[in-house]
Amino acid sequence: MSTDTHLVRVSTQPHLAATPTPEAGHNGDYAIETHNLSVYYGGFRAINGIDLPVRRRQITALIGPSGCGKSTVLRAFNRMNDLIPGARVEGQVLLHGQNVYAPEVDPVEVRRRIGMVFQKPNPFPKTIYENVAWGARINGYRANMDDLVEQSLRQAALWDEVHDKLQESALALSGGQQQRLCIARVIAVKPEIILMDEPCSALDPIATLKIEDLMRELARDYTIIIVTHNMQQAARVSDHTAFFMIDQERAGTLIEYGTTTHLFTTPHDKRTEDYITGRFG
Repeated sequence: MSTDTHLVRVSTQPHLAATPTPEAGHNGDYAIETHNLSVYYGGFRAINGIDLPVRRRQITALIGPSGCGKSTVLRAFNRMNDLIPGARVEGQVLLHGQNVYAPEVDPVEVRRRIGMVFQKPNPFPKTIYENVAWGARINGYRANMDDLVEQSLRQAALWDEVHDKLQESALALSGGQQQRLCIARVIAVKPEIILMDEPCSALDPIATLKIEDLMRELARDYTIIIVTHNMQQAARVSDHTAFFMIDQERAGTLIEYGTTTHLFTTPHDKRTEDYITGRFG
């Protein structure tokens, strides 16, 4: 994995330069953290003043009722909201103590460092091999591509199923295999953080369990942040959980954050307990 930590675009070096000096308040135990983060879509405030620390090489689940801003928070981590017309951000998202929304930061580099797996598997209409190699190639990877493809597919627990089909279309794979291929595609560009937005919602129970097992394996090397509506899934796979709700102004707000065990067994806030036990949401 890369040890570089700088996000600034440099004209003579398209990726990373020296390690930045951490900003005040940055905790080295955290892979990424938000400070007073708000996201607006035009005049509508979608999330309001979120402070969320995400621990390194652990799985953090974002839970809460529909429309409470979970996916908006997730997309704020790697600036995917920038792609939505009228979206704007207030506050900070710190990666290694550096605000990813600072004017000098290259959002493309942010997205390389913080990869994303979407709700519905979205392989390219290319071969299995090219799906994995594509992102690495456009990011300037110059080492042995065959080795990288194999390593990425092995990390995504897919190699044994596709090693003799690498030149076949990725679209011929099952839904669960396609989602693992998308994870391999993210891994191939050597991110530090992997975002997953409801990655199992389109999968059957067997494929879902494979993805959950894979997440636990990947957490040895990567920080993972997952949005899920499945309380059992959050309880099974995550180390920490953040519970969101909609406030009186219809903006998403963070109600409670802590270890998954604590939040699911002895939550501090009655609203957290009501949601987890199915009393609302």
